[in-house]
Amino acid sequence: MKQPDWFQAEAALQQIQVIGSDRNELVNIIGEAAGIHCIGVGTDAAVFTYDHLPQYAFKVYSDHALDKLNNEKHVYAQLQGLPYFPTYYGSGRNMLVISYEPGDTLLECLEKGIPVPEQVMLDVDAAREAVRQRGMNPRDIHLKNVLLQHGRGKVLDVSEYIQEGNDHRWEHLVWAYHNIYPRIKGTPISPRMLQTIKWTYNQLDQANLKMEDLSKKANRLLSRFLK
Repeated sequence: MKQPDWFQAEAALQQIQVIGSDRNELVNIIGEAAGIHCIGVGTDAAVFTYDHLPQYAFKVYSDHALDKLNNEKHVYAQLQGLPYFPTYYGSGRNMLVISYEPGDTLLECLEKGIPVPEQVMLDVDAAREAVRQRGMNPRDIHLKNVLLQHGRGKVLDVSEYIQEGNDHRWEHLVWAYHNIYPRIKGTPISPRMLQTIKWTYNQLDQANLKMEDLSKKANRLLSRFLK
């Protein structure tokens, strides 16, 4: 049987190690290889491209997170054919091969002042419903996991869709889109301010306080920023 063309990247990727930890910190990357570029880093894996195969993205997991690789592989198999997610092509011992998806994440849109159309929010809502119809649980959808792509939304990182429970992250983002975002749409927001808002949100979330409390704090910050 003829091997898929993405096998060409395996030898190069084997020269790179993705090192995880037990403290939920970002993975470390050791080594380099000609034509290989890291385009994203998380707590479980790093994502690479290969110059000779620009249509693919290679998500390489640390040894600490190989169980999550198997989870994500299972989820992608269930999502095949849905336009809201990357296309899944195959897997190796410690990596998934999916389509490379260009675009800015919603976080990058905020940092660059790129307006996010409501269609993106509607696309993610439709993606979540499609996931439910296939017997899974759409969760862990946040600013870094949604791309603005040609005016539409594309959802990345599906590894938690087999877990139970609603983390409410997407519902909170939809709320913020309608209640806070209109004030800043098209205005670049500094990473420092976004980090402050994220920290405030995490504190409120842990205390089970209402989103209105976050709105008041965020609006006070934005009022100083927008003067």
